[in-house]
Amino acid sequence: MRTIIVDLAPKDVIKEDLDDRLSELENLVNTYWSLVVVKKVQRKDFPDYKTFIWSGKLEEIRILADELNVELIIIGNILKPAQIFNINTYLRKNKSKAQAWDRVDLILNIFDLHTVTPEAKLQIELAKIKHMWPSIFHMWWQELSKQWAWIGTRWRWETNIEIMKRHLREKEYKILERLKVYKKTRSEHRKSRKRQDFKTIWVVGYTNAWKSSLMNVLTKKWVLSEDKLFATLGTSVGKVFIDDWNLWQEFLVNDTIWFIRDLPPELIKAFLSTLEDSIESDLLLHVVDASSYKIEERINIVDNILSKIEAVQSRIYVFNKTDLLTFEQIEELKIKFNHLNPVFISAEEKIGIKELKERIFKELNRESLSNF
Repeated sequence: MRTIIVDLAPKDVIKEDLDDRLSELENLVNTYWSLVVVKKVQRKDFPDYKTFIWSGKLEEIRILADELNVELIIIGNILKPAQIFNINTYLRKNKSKAQAWDRVDLILNIFDLHTVTPEAKLQIELAKIKHMWPSIFHMWWQELSKQWAWIGTRWRWETNIEIMKRHLREKEYKILERLKVYKKTRSEHRKSRKRQDFKTIWVVGYTNAWKSSLMNVLTKKWVLSEDKLFATLGTSVGKVFIDDWNLWQEFLVNDTIWFIRDLPPELIKAFLSTLEDSIESDLLLHVVDASSYKIEERINIVDNILSKIEAVQSRIYVFNKTDLLTFEQIEELKIKFNHLNPVFISAEEKIGIKELKERIFKELNRESLSNF
């Protein structure tokens, strides 16, 4: 699918930050199996009230889309429902074949494309419903259209919007009921692990930190590892054995979805049931791309999301991709992030894995070790 990506950024944003935003947006589009043919940026300190992108730039993009046979226009920001509605109305009025999505629409469709498990499919469906709620209030052109509908024990004259709202409420209720079954099953599994004193670890990180590569090294279990955002959906579980230095322990590792800037709240809420296993884990591994120049910002983004979902367990900061850094750069990071007490590794080159396992063992057995 041929795609134009558009970003609106304040005039004082530096080029490096803008390039990073566009690169991340393009990666999202690639994950949706689409091809970016044009990148456009509008430098404005505030968006247009009606269409977010200002009218002159919007017309320029529409003309380009028609000339290049573009099917999709992605605005790399989170728009109000009325704004994305107005953009698509403008495109239809000008007989353009292109459709406009904002960042939330794109991420939801990526999740829908890559979701495999029945539970994850239900969660994405639930997130889409929550995303649709505000949008239907702007479908004013259907307000006048009415039809008879059987509700309860009688027929009632309803607008199409009322019918849609009722349908979505019913659908949401059915999905929540089905998700309760999965939730109960996972709860029983957690109780079983606790009875067996089976320790669990949750691996989290900002996109492109190669946490799936670390998962592969730790568990010897193949997990999809590629340079695509949200390539990992749902939860992947593997076992890890620590048998170095006369230490022996077996524990479970949960690998869940990537975190990313401006992750829509409805997505976090939709996946909370899946994340329950992870939130209740004994230890958290926060994998960081040590080669990123925005390392501090990305650590803060992940930590903020963890705070929102009340993940408060002990954590180890794992600075990955050290094979891409010089000795001097690593030493600088050790000084700058000394307060985090990170472990430096390269999952790709299997550097620092023994040190990481030793640290994991100490964290999981801190209480018992302190008694000696």
